Amino acid sequence: MATLNTKFKLNTGAEIPAVGFGTWQDKEAQEDAVSEALKAGYTHIDTARIYGTEPAVGAAIKKSGIPRSEIFVTTKLWNNAHHPDDVESALDASLKDLGTDYVDLYLMHWPVAFARGEESFPKDSNGKIKNGNTDFVDTWKAMEKAFKKGKAKAIGVSNFSRKEVERLLKETEVVPAANQIEVHPYLQQREACEWFRGKGIHVQQYSPFGNQNAIYSKGQNMGKLIEDPTLVEIGKAYNKNGAQVTLAWGIAQGHSVLPKSKTPSRIKDNLEGDFELSKEDLEKIKGVDKGLRFNDPSANFGMNFYIGEDGKVE
Repeated sequence: MATLNTKFKLNTGAEIPAVGFGTWQDKEAQEDAVSEALKAGYTHIDTARIYGTEPAVGAAIKKSGIPRSEIFVTTKLWNNAHHPDDVESALDASLKDLGTDYVDLYLMHWPVAFARGEESFPKDSNGKIKNGNTDFVDTWKAMEKAFKKGKAKAIGVSNFSRKEVERLLKETEVVPAANQIEVHPYLQQREACEWFRGKGIHVQQYSPFGNQNAIYSKGQNMGKLIEDPTLVEIGKAYNKNGAQVTLAWGIAQGHSVLPKSKTPSRIKDNLEGDFELSKEDLEKIKGVDKGLRFNDPSANFGMNFYIGEDGKVE
């Protein structure tokens, strides 16, 4: 069994491949990694301005010879370009680096504005992040304009709580096509995901392997999610590993999943995480939920994120 090539429909009518290739971290390795992913059969690549990997993604797509129309590309607006006058030029800079005249999905990376300017992480004299005063609703309205111009075929958000999305739904015109958030078997967020689905907002799972990423200090003194005995045991029946079971679980929820790797064998393995789990096995995976959130930069970013959501430690 290779891969089911599952696709989901966004509220724009466009299709999004269920397994995307994440390009956060390891900037120097990304051109080769994306080339490897495209060769393996991925048709969905996820990047962001702040990752610094847009040029590598663009180069790999060009080198692959695969028509642009056959690859779903997502990038994200960084926090220092939230001012309405900066949004379109930030997108233009991303498009230039990606070597394309449109992205399939453009996300607001965080619901917080940093001070305007070239610095990605502007700091005050105490070394604290300097925040801007742009409301994310105004940023979104600027993104709607880029959407209407066709520079982004769909627009969405990332790291938004239900409360924040609720404001967008009330105060703006375009319903976000997606919300890219931390979801995995240890942080299943069932209620929130159900709520987003009910509003026609597709959920994308970043860090689908949870604490596999060493950057998350919170997850270091415990067993790895992908080595969880329940997930490993379930995998045996399908000849799959814990990581592949984790991805299949996400896809079964109707979410797209964004694993990342620079190892060719793992890149291929992750694509093969698109397979069907039985109802019984999905039920078992419900039982491993710990409400454990690994990524919460509230203290550093000058805004309290995820209020009222699972895994939020006050």
